[in-house]
Amino acid sequence: MTITDVSERKLVWPQTAHANREPVDARFDRGSAYVDGAFCPIEEAKLPLLDWGFLRSDACQETISAWNGQFFRLQDHLDRFERSLKRLRMESPEPVDRIREIVHSLVAHCGYADAYVQIIMTRGRPPIGSRDIRLCKNRFQAFCMPYMWLAQPEAQQKGLSLYVSKRVRVPSVSVDPLVKHYHWLDFEMSLLDGFDAGADTVVLVDANGNITEGPGFNIFADVGGKLVTPATGVLDGMTRRTTLELCEELGLAAGGGNITEQHLRQASEIFLTTTAGGIIPVTSIGGQPVGDGQAGPKTVLVHKSYWSRRTAGWLGEAVKYGS
Repeated sequence: MTITDVSERKLVWPQTAHANREPVDARFDRGSAYVDGAFCPIEEAKLPLLDWGFLRSDACQETISAWNGQFFRLQDHLDRFERSLKRLRMESPEPVDRIREIVHSLVAHCGYADAYVQIIMTRGRPPIGSRDIRLCKNRFQAFCMPYMWLAQPEAQQKGLSLYVSKRVRVPSVSVDPLVKHYHWLDFEMSLLDGFDAGADTVVLVDANGNITEGPGFNIFADVGGKLVTPATGVLDGMTRRTTLELCEELGLAAGGGNITEQHLRQASEIFLTTTAGGIIPVTSIGGQPVGDGQAGPKTVLVHKSYWSRRTAGWLGEAVKYGS
């Protein structure tokens, strides 16, 4: 399958075949949460003021999506969550099988066909007056909302404008990028810079000037006929992993490597990968068009393959609405 004609390069999102079910309670219509061992409406969820997850950004998370009544790569997300816990030397108060049940129940409470779920572990806190991190009791919490888009389909159809920030992404030697964490101040301030420059989103560089990642996404660029994604200093994103697998199946050359800002400016195609939207085209960078200023043929090909397979239940686990 190839897409070369500009007229063929229209992004398509298959319609979900499952309508939302009625929530178990009207209060769960806007979302659900799991805190302190109990489910509650999302707007009633609270985090203790002294939890170091809040005070010190000492936490990790996984963002899991459901589409068409199917979780995507749920086991892979749970495995990565366990990896993060080990790297942060945290111990979960909930066993992994129970976390899987909680994820199902969060969506079932709301009745959503398409959902966005986060499972979160925070450090907790030591006794008042102590700063001994070893005395903290780690806390598990989670929430569910309607499926969230990094960019709405209408914006994706046009393609996003990208700003390359001069701010350096938090170094890997300081904070492990393979832990899905909440160290986002560099992202947040870069986003403000990008908005000031008229861009839709932003990507950061490392100390050597190599492109890393953006707020909630990995990036791919067609450099010299190969789709390249940064190999170091980034989270091994689940949609990034999926994209590399799809490229192999589709016969598209793709892999990890170094990307500079100059590479991006010379790339014939650029796209972002994220749980919150899948494959998202970038059609301008620094005010200059990428390629012909439209979603590129490889981008459209991977996008179509990703969404058609997801809708069909590829790598899916059916939501247990009766749970």
